Amino acid sequence: MNDVGTATVTELFLGLAEVDDRGLRFEDVELSWREHVRLSRRRAALLRHLLDGREPRHVGILMDNVPEFSLLLGAAALSGTVVVGLNTTRRGDALARDIALADCRVVFTEAVHAPLLDGLDLGDVRVIDVDSPGWEALLAPFADTPVPAPAADPADLFMLIFTSGTSGDPKAVRCTHRKFTDPAVMLATRFGLGRDDTVYVSMPLFHSNAMIAGWSIGLAAGGNIVLRRRFSASGFLPDVRRFGVTFAHYVGKPLSYIVATPERPDDGDNPLRIMYGNEGSARDVAEFGRRFRARVVDGFGSTEGGIAIGAAPDAPPGALGRLPEGVEILDPETGRVCPPAEFDADGRILNPAEATGELVNMRGPGLFDGYYRNPEADAERMRDGRYHSGDLAYRDADGFVYFAGRSSGWLRVDGENLGAAPIERILSRYEGFAQVVVYGVPDRQVGDRVMAAVIPAAGTGFDPVEVARFLDAQPDLGPKQRPTLVRVCTEFPRTATFKVVTRSLAAERWHCTDPVWVRDRGDTEFHLLSPAETHLLEPLPPGVTTG
Repeated sequence: MNDVGTATVTELFLGLAEVDDRGLRFEDVELSWREHVRLSRRRAALLRHLLDGREPRHVGILMDNVPEFSLLLGAAALSGTVVVGLNTTRRGDALARDIALADCRVVFTEAVHAPLLDGLDLGDVRVIDVDSPGWEALLAPFADTPVPAPAADPADLFMLIFTSGTSGDPKAVRCTHRKFTDPAVMLATRFGLGRDDTVYVSMPLFHSNAMIAGWSIGLAAGGNIVLRRRFSASGFLPDVRRFGVTFAHYVGKPLSYIVATPERPDDGDNPLRIMYGNEGSARDVAEFGRRFRARVVDGFGSTEGGIAIGAAPDAPPGALGRLPEGVEILDPETGRVCPPAEFDADGRILNPAEATGELVNMRGPGLFDGYYRNPEADAERMRDGRYHSGDLAYRDADGFVYFAGRSSGWLRVDGENLGAAPIERILSRYEGFAQVVVYGVPDRQVGDRVMAAVIPAAGTGFDPVEVARFLDAQPDLGPKQRPTLVRVCTEFPRTATFKVVTRSLAAERWHCTDPVWVRDRGDTEFHLLSPAETHLLEPLPPGVTTG
């Protein structure tokens, strides 16, 4: 395992060039690290040929988690090329827009995704299908071409990774070598990962979570990396056992998908030691640890990297960890530091409007190196030398931080600002809900109504009486926080990294084919919203009142 300190992806990768007993695993494919580096050198020579005289030296990769993705990452590290991670769920003009924005000169794809590029106006961008008969012929001239390693610097750009795009067009985040290697080496050291460990990568490699908390950690640890083409909840435990996985990662809902699989008496009989990720609910974290006898470490971070909050072993349930030094929670309107949250005897926050604010790195950008070709977004993030995350949070008197949603996730109910995330955490306690998302929809008079979209647990439905009783019985759920509308879904709209596209749910409101249940003030239970009632929910035109 490498010592803690700033390194480059190139250095970590070349440090494995003589290793024969460990390497990359994918389905029935096994590559030693020595073989991986050899094959990446060949591709590095090809990249230098393809990009000769073409600036910037950017290549897109439109693939699932297949060995060729890793080989091309190694090739980029050995040739000074910048990789652009292309989202495999993007389509049409949106995909073409990402390719153009990132200045891709070449796009590498595979047979399953090549049709996504058919008919797109990509200008002079060259498309190469690595599953086509011509791929090996293209590589053949470079089999023995020497490729001297570039003198990479930790601050050099290595990859462009697009944000998830849950609130607009995705932005391309500039990811330097240090953005991958600094946290990877730190985490490998923190978790004691080394040559005997196997890192499981099932989140998409075009996203920062898989690159930082998966692929790069595998390089830093120097053990094995196992790739899974796409995440599968049912395939998770069989893969852990088959490949001897000791470390895995997740982002968002996959943790809940795994714990939703049928429990078996031997679930704990597996080699997994650490499950590391972010945005897992307290219930899912506890349940995963109990069932699979692995330590779950749930932290906080983003693709931008401006703020990271590490999990603390003594943190209360639902807390992210302690507020890092130099990071504050600021009132978005006044810019002042928000006071700590105050709680009553039931754990209900008494001052949510005053205590909830934006997480801001007062010391500067952290690991945020800006967006690519988007100065307006840079200016929004960096103001007065401070990094503004756009994430809402509050802290308790002991300095523990609680996530309260995105800045776009504010709800204003009866004149009070509320965060969606605390409401989601409370609703997730209900055993009949497998997944929950909370958002605001316009109130007929003014402000917002609290609406929830839920996916019932397997074998259950929506019980309008029991759900109402549950909500009323939660001591830390304030009257203004209680959902008055509940949409019962079979699935949520999601990004490729499993984040719920809340804006789509909020925009649809009750205009959907899913059943929507409503509970007005004074009602003891929910009732099914009828088409005839929907006009009573629509916001009034300006200047019109119900009086």
